[in-house]
Parts: sequence; structure tokens; C-alpha cells
Amino acid sequence: MSKAATPRGNELALIAGPTASGKSDLAVRLALTLADVGREAVVINADSAQVYADLQVLSARPSEAEMRGIPHRLFGTWDGAVACSAADWAAAARREIDTAHVNGAVPILVGGTGLYIRTLLDGIAPVPDIDPDVREAVRALPLPAAYAALQAEDPERAATLAPADSQRITRALEVVRSTGRTLGDWQAHKVGGIGRAVTLAPLVLLPDRETLYERCDARFSAMMRQGAVAEVEALLSRDLPPDMPVMRAIGVPEIAGCLRGEWSRDEAIARGRQSTRNYAKRQYTWLRHQPPDDWPHELPENVTLDTHFEILFSD
Repeated sequence: MSKAATPRGNELALIAGPTASGKSDLAVRLALTLADVGREAVVINADSAQVYADLQVLSARPSEAEMRGIPHRLFGTWDGAVACSAADWAAAARREIDTAHVNGAVPILVGGTGLYIRTLLDGIAPVPDIDPDVREAVRALPLPAAYAALQAEDPERAATLAPADSQRITRALEVVRSTGRTLGDWQAHKVGGIGRAVTLAPLVLLPDRETLYERCDARFSAMMRQGAVAEVEALLSRDLPPDMPVMRAIGVPEIAGCLRGEWSRDEAIARGRQSTRNYAKRQYTWLRHQPPDDWPHELPENVTLDTHFEILFSD
């Protein structure tokens, strides 16, 4: 490892991994190791649950002790009553990255939300606001009718969607009807990505699957002991719409059902564990197949910081 480093000013470290993979701890370790060679660092959240202030426990947001004095940004920044879209998060992340660079610090992006990471690096399709009348008409359609309409008006998109995928069917149909262009056409001309403006040092953590699922089970059980139930009680008391992202976060529906007497605490734990494992599996699949081929994949226990992030320590 170099004794000192000469900052180029545009580096961006990225540690991506499924839930319970240890990525947050690794990000802090990287920041502390950079500090040893005279470089400041800031950890920036890229997890769609950890952005919400209401989900300290259920999102496994790092505690002050776990942050170990390293500045953390975009953790608990959004109130649960305000949905944080990928575009919202990416705009905030760009500001935090710019601020870190201005201050001579290395931003370390950490998370497992693929849509967030892709939007930040590749940009987003500049789809105009949907005409309210079009949106109302599309959302009033029964799902089979909406899917049939999409097959006629945007057959390419319809062929990629399951007939029961109401959210994506509705979105694609309202876009083509409101703008006269298909969603695929809009997505072919993305704007706002920073991928070419930064020197990226990426690492994808992919633990052994069985070990990962064991960690998911243990983590949810620990959450139940550490205040998850009280967290959901507080959320329910706010009477937020059930379709808000914070109300659909893993653990919230499972514990809410228990609080309403629909199933037992043991059943809530079983459901929460299964939901966590399912989510980790989806993240695992995305991280294996979607990032560029040159992004290194590694078992957490095999990571050597000065090797995997050599570019950050080079003179």
C-alpha cells in the first residue's frame, strides 16, 4: 500500500451486495484504511430502505457506533410520508458525491438497490409528466384489459412483462398513451448519469448463498428483539397509505399482520425471514448478471482492501 496518495478528485468507490452481506462494515473499514494513508472518505447510502428515517431497525441502518466516526450521508434522510424515487435518490447522491470531491474526500457508495445504482451511473429516461387524464383512465382499466391494450400499443414492452405485473403494465401503457413514444424508446436516451465522469472502483460482494440466508434469518430475529415491533407500531400510528414504499418495506407488512392479530409472532418471524431471503436472492441475481463484466465479484471474507481498491491508494 502506498504511504500517501495523490487525489485525482473524481474517484468513486462502490461496494454493492445483497442484504446481510456485510457491505456496510466493509465500507467503514475502507474509509478507516483510507484515513491511515491521509485520505478522508464519506459513506453514501444506496439502499432504498435505509433512506427512510422510520426504518432504523428494519433496514439495519448503521448505528453511531457502527459508523466509527466516519461521515455517513443519505441514511434516514427521507420521512416515510415522502416516497424516495430512484431519480430523487440519484439527484441527492450526485450532490453528496460532488461535495465529497470538492472537499477532497473519497465518496464510498454502499448498498444493494440495483435501480438506484443504475440510475446514478447510467442516468434516467427523461419521460415527461404523465397527463393526469391519461393516468386516471389507464389506472381505471382492469388489469387484463390494460395488458391487452399494452400488447396492441407497445408489443415489445408487453412481451417482457408478466400479465400480473400491474405496476409495470400500467406505467408502460400510460407512457405510450401520454407521450406517443414507448417506454423503451425513452429509456434508450438516458440523461444525468455520472458513470463516465468518475473514476469508479467497484466491488460486488457475493457471499455463499447458504451463509447469506442464515444471516438473513438471524438478522430478522435480532430485529424483532431490538425494536422492530415498536418501529412498525409507530408507522401504523401515522396512518400512511399502504402503497407507500416505507409501508411495503420488508418486515413492515409481516409485523403489521401480527399486530392486527392476523397471525402470531412466530408466524411474523417466519414470514419476515422468508421475505428477507427472497429479497436477498433477487439482489444476488441482479448483482451476478446486471453490472458490467469488469466489476469484480468476491466473497466478503476474501476482500483485501488495498488490492481490491488499489486505485484509491495509488500515488
